Formats: sequence, structure tokens, C-alpha cells
Amino acid sequence: MSHRTAYCADAVRALEGALMASEGIDSNALMERAGTAAYARARRAFPGARRWTVLAGAGNNAGDGFVMARLAKQEGLGVKIMLLSPENRHRGDAATQFEAARHSAVPVGPLARAELDGCDLIVDAMLGIGLDRPLGGLYLEAAQMVNAGRAPVVAVDIPTGIHADTGALMAAAVRSDLTVTFVADKCGLFLGDAPDYVARRVLEPLGRIAPDRAAEIETAFAGTPMLRVFTAETLRAMLPARRRADHKGRFGHVLVVAGGPGMGGAARLAGEGALRAGAGLVSVATHPEHSAALLSGRPELMVRGIRNAEDLAPLLERATVLAVGCGLGQDAWAREVFAAAQESSLPRVVDADGLAQVTPDRAEAAPLILTPHPGEAGRLLERSSARVQADRLDAVTALRKRYGGVALLKGAHTLVSGSEKPPWVIDAGNPGMATAGMGDVLTGLMAGLWAQFPGAEPEDLAALAAFVHAGAGDRVAEEGQRGMIAGDVLDALRAELNP
Repeated sequence: MSHRTAYCADAVRALEGALMASEGIDSNALMERAGTAAYARARRAFPGARRWTVLAGAGNNAGDGFVMARLAKQEGLGVKIMLLSPENRHRGDAATQFEAARHSAVPVGPLARAELDGCDLIVDAMLGIGLDRPLGGLYLEAAQMVNAGRAPVVAVDIPTGIHADTGALMAAAVRSDLTVTFVADKCGLFLGDAPDYVARRVLEPLGRIAPDRAAEIETAFAGTPMLRVFTAETLRAMLPARRRADHKGRFGHVLVVAGGPGMGGAARLAGEGALRAGAGLVSVATHPEHSAALLSGRPELMVRGIRNAEDLAPLLERATVLAVGCGLGQDAWAREVFAAAQESSLPRVVDADGLAQVTPDRAEAAPLILTPHPGEAGRLLERSSARVQADRLDAVTALRKRYGGVALLKGAHTLVSGSEKPPWVIDAGNPGMATAGMGDVLTGLMAGLWAQFPGAEPEDLAALAAFVHAGAGDRVAEEGQRGMIAGDVLDALRAELNP
């Protein structure tokens, strides 16, 4: 299946070596490619920026910045290099590129707040993927200056202050507007605090690595942090065109068990999510007080008000996939209904109030997808939500191991773990989606896709649903993030499902 892989820093270094061997180039030529690619991206993103400042450290990250400075000077832009380490600290390729920039008459000087405040674009080429300790000294001062200013920032490979493996904030970090990363994605770009600092991210492969060598490196680093990046190409590979002879009987029957007293909206959102996914049939089992309103509001749903587990039994017999928990509540009615659903052998997506009733000691006979947000994940793992967020990769893996099935951890760059393969990371979505009802739509969408593709791997379907959901949110956000509601995303699902 088509996807990109995000690696730890050590694996990326190995990939860089493999790339040079595959392309027949040396490390200086690779640095030239990196700086040139980053320069082109910066020019495209900020065409009006005429006064550039390149903040440079002592390592290879600085070398990429020196290439950018030289190219900016040659194109007639105003550019200055501000060094955060003595000139004689540069070694190897970085030293070569520094001399090339000076030969092109690029001005060089120390960190200066006044000049930094007066530029149109800042290039963060201070520290790359090798950072392993908190920022301090001039580097900390520079990061604080950059963040306090108004000029846009282009980060070279990774924003200074973000750990390349975990995404942890190393005391402070530069907030970029564009991050141009090289050769391969780094796990830290998707995890921890990184989403608040990376902003828009583009990958520049800088060439092609021989497939057999790339596979060898992936195997060699199998025990290190690694993610499968779900992309638009992955989505297209998973959603084949329907055949002209298809009919609704081929696309499954979702049963949504949701909506305790006062929570009928959750049941409707989940039911509509399943309909918009393309499920052949969608039934909703809900508290009797909601049945009339749901039927009148969305007649495409088959709605049944249920008083107890006995009322649910015939509905379970006709369904192929369950979506359980949205607005279900935790009273006696909810507990009875959930227990009956859990006794079924049907595949199920469990969210919201259903997560409060899942237990790790129950061996699941049926395929299961759990979809907690960080707070719910914390309760399931008996740890704080802050600890979950501090190491989301560990949390999603722990959920999968403790409860079985597939764990989907919501949040910026949703993670999906369902096997010993690297977890999926969803490269889409925005904070406008942090509002009531979004999870209900995702639950229904996921169940609806599962009903249509019962033979697919549940972790792949969960990732597909999360990517479609996030993509719909991004489509809506083109008109503004604030004020987005779950119904807006429902309306946008159709376009995302028909790329």
C-alpha cells in the first residue's frame, strides 16, 4: 500500500548515506541539493520577502542555510547570515558552503535583535536533527527573538528546539511558518509539541534511494520510532471505483447504538457519518425519546427506539458492523445496552461513553477499534492526559496491547496502531475540528467504511476514516477554522471520499 514512512534521526542519517550511494554524489553535493530545494520552497512561499536573515549554527544544518544565503544574494535579495557560533567552528561541508557564501559577498555578523526585527524572512538553520539537550545560551535567545518578531520563518529540516524522534520541546523552539525537511520525514515532526512549531511541512527527497537499500535500512531500524504517513495516494489506493452492477446489499449494514436521554444529536451525527461513508444500510438504536426526531430529521436512517437489551437483539442480527457509544451515557439503560452490544460477535467501533465500559480483561472475540481522545486514553491507561500527550506513540501502542484490536488516538496528527507494524499517522486536520460532535461523525464514518470493505485490515480502515475526516475538516477550514461544526464536516465528506 502506498505510503511514506517517518523515521528516527539515526535512520534518516543511514538513508542519507544510501541516497548518496544511489545517486553517486558526495555529502557536499547533497547539502547543495538540500539548500537549493529549501531556497526554492522559501521563494515560492514568500515571494515578496526581499530582506532575508539566515540564523546559522555550527553543523550541517547551518551549511544548508549558507547555500540558501548564497542563492538569495545571487538573485539580488538582501540577505545576511547571523552566526550563533564562531566562524572557526564550521567543519567539512558546512565550512565549504560558508566560504562559498562569503565569496558571494553575503554579509556575516553576530545575532542582532534590531536587524532581525527589520527583515522580511528568517531562515532557521541553527540546529538540525541531532539536538539532544535543552536549548540554552545564544540558541535559546535566538529562538525567543524569532518567536517575538513578526517576520515569517522557514525552518531547515526541523525547527530548532524540537526533538527529531519524539517531537518534544527542548526548553524552547522556533515557531516556523514553513518547514522544509529532507530525504525522509522525521517522527518528531508529527509527535509531542511539534504540531505547534512545524506549521506547514514539505518533504524534499533530494533524489531516489535504491528500493532494496531502503528496505534494508527500514528492517535494521525496526525497533526504533517509526510511523507510516497516510497520504492522499494511500486514500486513492484504498477507495476503488464502484462497479456499475453494485447495489446496497454489497456495502454492508451499520448499526449505530447511541444516544442516551438528551443526547440524540450524537446518534444522528454518527448515523449520518455512516451514510456519508457509503454504507448500504444504516440503522440507529437509540433511546425511545429520540426516535421521532431522528426519523423526521434524516429519513434515510432506519431508527428504532430501544428500551432494553431485548429490543436490541433483532437489530444486532441484521447488522454487519456496530458503532457503539456516542452519547450513550453511563446510566443503567446505557450499561445494559452496551453489554448486549459487546456480547455480539460483530466488528465494532467504540467511542465516547462506550470507552468508559471497555475492560482490558475481556478477550475480544470480534474485531475492535477504540477511538479515544487524550483524556479518554488517559483513563483507559490509568495515566494523565498530559502524560499521554507527552508520548503519544507510546500511548497508542499501549492502548493496542492492553485492549486488543485497533487503537486510534485522536488529536493533532491522529495515530492508529493495530499490529506490530509502525502506527499510521494522519497528515491532515486542523484545530477548528476541536468541537462537539466531531468524534461522533468519525465513529459513523469509520463503521460505514468497515461495512463496505469487510476484508480490509481494521487498522488501515481506521486510518482511512481518520484521513477522510481530517481532510473534510481541512476543506471546511478554507473558510475559517473558528466556528466550524460537525455538520460542516459531514457535508464535506462526500468530496473527500470521491477524489
